[in-house]
Amino acid sequence: MCFRPESALPVAFSIAVQSGPVDSNILECHAQHMSSPETDIDGRIGARIRGLRADRGLTLDGLARLADVSRAMLSRIERGESSPTAQLLVKICGGLSVTLSALFAEAEAPVSPVSRRAQHATWRDPATGYLRRNISPPGTGSSVDIVEVEFPPAASVGFDNHRAAGTDQHVWVLEGTLELELADEAYRLEAGDCLMMRFDRPILFRNPTKRLVRYAVIISHGGPKP
Repeated sequence: MCFRPESALPVAFSIAVQSGPVDSNILECHAQHMSSPETDIDGRIGARIRGLRADRGLTLDGLARLADVSRAMLSRIERGESSPTAQLLVKICGGLSVTLSALFAEAEAPVSPVSRRAQHATWRDPATGYLRRNISPPGTGSSVDIVEVEFPPAASVGFDNHRAAGTDQHVWVLEGTLELELADEAYRLEAGDCLMMRFDRPILFRNPTKRLVRYAVIISHGGPKP
C-alpha cells in the first residue's frame, strides 16, 4: 500500500535518496504522487473556472468586474499559475453565481450513488490551511451537497460578497468549537451543534481554540420551503 501524507512524501523521498539505495516501492509511490491529479489542483480549479465562465458567455474582463477581482489575477488563476485562497474563490463564485461547492464539483465526474472516502476530492486553502473535502456522490443531480471541513487552531476566514438566491447551508460541528459571525449576529457552536444560514450576508468563520475543528456543511440548492 502506498501511503501519501500531505506534503510529506517529497521530503521522505529526498531523505531516502541521500541515505542509500531506494526501495522500488518508494519509487513507485513517489511516481504515483507526482503524476496524481491531486498535484495539479490549481490547474483543475483554473480549468473549472474557465469552463463555467464560458458556459455563461462571460469574457475575462466581464467576470473580473462581477467578481471584483483584477483581470490579471483572474487570468493567472484560470491558467493554473496561482493558488487562490478561499476568500478569492468565493469572490469568483459570486461573479459566476455558483457556490464554492459547485465550483469544486468535477464537470465530468463519473455518476455514482456511492462516495468512497479514498476518492473524495480535497482542497487546502493556502491562506488559512483549512482542508475542504467533498463528501457527496458526484453527478447524481441532487440538490444537496455535503462538505467536510477541518479548520486549524486559531484560524479565521471571512466571506463578504457571496450571494446565492434560493441556497442555504447547515453548519454541523462534529469536533471542537466554531464561532461564526453573520453580519451583526454571532454564534458559538460546540460539537453536535448545527446552525442554518442563507447565502445572503457576510460570513466569518473562526476557530477560537488551540484544537482542530471538524465540521460538516450541508448545502441545499432547492430554496426555502414555504
